Amino acid sequence: MYDVVIAGAGPVGLFLACELGLAGCSVLVIERDPETSSPWRVEPLGLRGLTAASLQSFYRRGLIEPLLAAAGVDPGEPGPPRMVGHFAGMMLDAANLDLTAFSFRLPSPAPELLMTSLDVIESVLAERATKLGVEIKRGTPVTGITQYDESVVVRAGEDEYAGHWLVGCDGGRSAVRGLAGFEFVGTEPAFTGYTMLVDIVDPQKLKPGFNLTPTGMYIRMATEGHFSMLDFDGGAFDRSQELTREHLQEVLRRMSGTDVTITGVHLASSFTDRSMQTTSYRNGRVLLAGDAAHIHSPLGGQGLNTGLGDAINLGWKLAATVRRDAPDGLLDTYTSERHPIGAAVLDWTRAQVDVMRPGPQAEAVRGLMRDLLDTRDGTTYVAGKLSGYWVRYDLDDEHPLVGRLAPDFALEDGTRLGDLTQDGRGVLLDFTGTMQEQPWDLRYVAGRAGDDLGLDAVLIRPDGVVAWTGDPASFDAAAARWFGTAHA
Repeated sequence: MYDVVIAGAGPVGLFLACELGLAGCSVLVIERDPETSSPWRVEPLGLRGLTAASLQSFYRRGLIEPLLAAAGVDPGEPGPPRMVGHFAGMMLDAANLDLTAFSFRLPSPAPELLMTSLDVIESVLAERATKLGVEIKRGTPVTGITQYDESVVVRAGEDEYAGHWLVGCDGGRSAVRGLAGFEFVGTEPAFTGYTMLVDIVDPQKLKPGFNLTPTGMYIRMATEGHFSMLDFDGGAFDRSQELTREHLQEVLRRMSGTDVTITGVHLASSFTDRSMQTTSYRNGRVLLAGDAAHIHSPLGGQGLNTGLGDAINLGWKLAATVRRDAPDGLLDTYTSERHPIGAAVLDWTRAQVDVMRPGPQAEAVRGLMRDLLDTRDGTTYVAGKLSGYWVRYDLDDEHPLVGRLAPDFALEDGTRLGDLTQDGRGVLLDFTGTMQEQPWDLRYVAGRAGDDLGLDAVLIRPDGVVAWTGDPASFDAAAARWFGTAHA
């Protein structure tokens, strides 16, 4: 019997598998697709943006250099690109970004933004998972689940696999979510979206980048023939009819107001902005992460990054539960911390959809939003949302750093926080050297930092979130909350 069975070998499932494998858990990942390669996972159609928070997660586990190498990026390249994202197709200018607003951000070897393919991300994570002893079985879709008091049996085709826990990371059409009986609620779509790789006779008639029009939006990507479109038809066309050349051409002409001609279709698919979320991320011994727990439109590129946030939040908590040394209620904090984040992302994408709707009301709001986004405060606010820097868990502590991603403190001996978190343990940084070794399963490090942000000591959870800082007299209570009984 496995400690944990994970359904889904995408980035979320593989990152979670690495977290559990790092903690010594026995893990099986089952994936419905028989092959790792797909035109939908490589560039251009598989291109995705990893934000600062996600890249910090890779960095904290020693994966940032392999990731950058696999993506063909020189780690020594200068900082983020000038454009740092968009809101409803309206691009942000990094020249307006006020980094001083992120008062607890410190420089790090991880970039602020990385554009790479799903294939690259998955290859890096699969290699690490295999090295950690994780088993990956492909071509095995989940067809049944039976829960018991201490285990879950997963049926996948002709086979059955038993685990103490099951985590569904199997995407927006999650079989695990349906079979385990999760309640899935939300809002219906406003548009049918299209992404396609086509041959086009006269691409010069179409403007590059994001283009909001009186009828919707089209996006001309950097790769020739790669387009996306949003048609505000209430999601009526999504998966309801064949995506023919004639239909795609008609939509593109209507969205762009041109007479462009498509002569061939290499790949095409549809999607919507249907926004749904499970009411809980746990049902007995079954948990969900990523798109299995929440779906929404791809506006702003938040889906993958939110899922990776789920994985790193869940991994150490589930591992502690498997080891039976988790403090009471630790696993419940997965839902209580991540569900509000998922709900906020759904609202973030809904707001963009409303701003993009055809009609004079939305057009008026777009004008207002453009004015706001052209300001320093507006750009900084949206960039903070997109980067993950604004994410903060409510840990019942008023200190503004508690509940946030820890800055990458650099000690005077050259050690960085990212060097101390690669084994997946919590870290206590004592900048005063007065706390001494602690009786908890933590990495205790004493030493001065180049910039300690005016702090005396910081307790960092295995997921990189600050759990405590301040008065050493309050440390024991904070450590017990997250790490259970102290070790003698």
